[in-house]
Amino acid sequence: MIDWHIVMAMAMFALASSITPGPNNMMLLSSGVNYGFKRTIPHMLGISSGHLVLLLAIAAGLDQLFQLFPLGYQIMKGVGFCYLLYLAWRIAFSTTPLKRGETKGHPSGFFGAALFQWVNPKALLMAITYFSNYMPIDASNAFIFATCLMFTVINLPCLGLWVLLGTQLERVLSQPRQRQVFNLVMALLLVLSMVPVLLT
Repeated sequence: MIDWHIVMAMAMFALASSITPGPNNMMLLSSGVNYGFKRTIPHMLGISSGHLVLLLAIAAGLDQLFQLFPLGYQIMKGVGFCYLLYLAWRIAFSTTPLKRGETKGHPSGFFGAALFQWVNPKALLMAITYFSNYMPIDASNAFIFATCLMFTVINLPCLGLWVLLGTQLERVLSQPRQRQVFNLVMALLLVLSMVPVLLT
């Protein structure tokens, strides 16, 4: 029998962890400003799909592997932070818009965003916490899959809200100088968003 109180708690965790600032949401906000909603859709879908696969991998025992080899988890965090510094550099030095809604360069693609979840410390922490704190020990495979899918269904609209916020900011940041300052601030926030996770 399904305990709907647990399902509700899992849904609330998925909502809270998905909508709060983090590397993914900072990048989506920046992409919404620089590239618009439509061009950012593959990035959004990549994040959600990659995180779903990560959740299922945790369900299959990836977290136990991290417990046996904690250095592996730390290495993944380190690789993730280095890659995030590269992404922050790309954001900071994005070119200014050629005209409204048009920017040189391109946003992150589906596969790049999906693969990033495997070295994104916040995504890893979200997935591990989801299972260690909320998933019943005796959960069936069907329940695990259904609740992982629920997480993804909740996650995707949250990501979309950050992109929409970015598209609204794009109307304000019409001057090249404003866009430059915004990109520098977003790059800094992207790096700072990793600090609490790296300290865990």
